[in-house]
Amino acid sequence: MEKLIERSLFASRWFMAPMYIGLAAALLILVWVFLKELYEFALTIPTMTVNDAVLGILALIDVSLAANLLMIVIFSGYENFVSRMDLADHEDRPDWQGEVDFAALKLKLVASIVAISGIHLLKVFMDVTKYPPEKIRWMITIHLVFVISGVLLAAMDWISNHGKSLKKGKAASKAVKGANEAA
Repeated sequence: MEKLIERSLFASRWFMAPMYIGLAAALLILVWVFLKELYEFALTIPTMTVNDAVLGILALIDVSLAANLLMIVIFSGYENFVSRMDLADHEDRPDWQGEVDFAALKLKLVASIVAISGIHLLKVFMDVTKYPPEKIRWMITIHLVFVISGVLLAAMDWISNHGKSLKKGKAASKAVKGANEAA
């Protein structure tokens, strides 16, 4: 009975596969939004100012970062929770694929969120007169919360990994000491 339950629980990971397929379909939405932004941006070229150019480019970068974030979630999530992708010999396989564990995935997600938030904030700063001071303060506060959360998450992972390596080091030194005493 125990084996049947464990196998069923392990097989339930495949319930996540449709979610990753749905996220891959969401990439199509981001491609559509990107192309729409690019088209609207290109239409303004004849009358474009430097600020307009920078804001347009930031909007395109913003969509691109969101798509990158989505790809990281799809690849890492699928490989961590569903199944390994059998693409080791594919020439276009990203170097990081298969090596991003859950802790690294969290850090990549937070870093992407901080980058996206920073771009939104930069867009506001480029056209600061359009925004009330209260909204700017809130955007800065939210961005700082993202940054501080990222730093704290990285610190917690470092402490956790450092503690594990210390335990391994102590276990190895005990084994060496025990082998020396036995000899």
